Amino acid sequence: MDLAETGLLAAAGVAAGVVNAVAGGGSLISFPALLAVGYPAVSANVTNTVALWPGYIGGALGYREELSGQRGRAIAFSLTSVVGAVAGCLLLLVTPEGVFHSLTPVLIAMASLLLAVQPWLKRRLHASERLTRQHHRTLLHAGLLFGGIYGAYFGAGLGVMLLGILSVFVHDRLQRVNAVRAVLSLVINTVAFAAFALFGPVRWYAVAVMAAASLAGGFAGARVARRLSPEILRGVIVTFGLGVALALALR
Repeated sequence: MDLAETGLLAAAGVAAGVVNAVAGGGSLISFPALLAVGYPAVSANVTNTVALWPGYIGGALGYREELSGQRGRAIAFSLTSVVGAVAGCLLLLVTPEGVFHSLTPVLIAMASLLLAVQPWLKRRLHASERLTRQHHRTLLHAGLLFGGIYGAYFGAGLGVMLLGILSVFVHDRLQRVNAVRAVLSLVINTVAFAAFALFGPVRWYAVAVMAAASLAGGFAGARVARRLSPEILRGVIVTFGLGVALALALR
């Protein structure tokens, strides 16, 4: 990998860290960057997962106060999410490169649309009536199982998906629900990190560059978040993601 490609990955890592801190959806920058330097789609996907994993630790730690009193809930939901994440890892590792490459534009477009509807989803779910009966708990765990599969298989937009599922079925303040979402994101990505580090075609040079860059971007993003409109940034990232999806579909 030459200096220009290294610089591209570093810049993408910083940008992904900033975006994740401000609005979410950083993978819509880092994953296309890995494709741009020539990595095959599956390799780019697992490398992206491993490279951005440290950021999820910080996200969960940042919600320590809101997690108080939710240990049982977090553990129960995590167990379901782990089962889904294991299935998602296995599914990705057995998916032929050509099949995953053909799915990539669809996955990126779906993640972009999830990010686009995030503000509407938060407003709608904040005012919605939470559901608590046994049937609804079954639906909740089914949703978390799917979230685990999706998060390990591709991952971009996972946080929005999990927040939507939890907000519908968990009766609690949105900040506390979001704290559990952060834990589940960490759990799912930790399973994926371990599986891909051991068995996936990870490009470790790219991981080293992007992990350090994304950590730096995350710290910078905390400051940017106080000054930059998340709506503007979200619009830019959604437009970029849909553009990437279209470009890949036309290749």
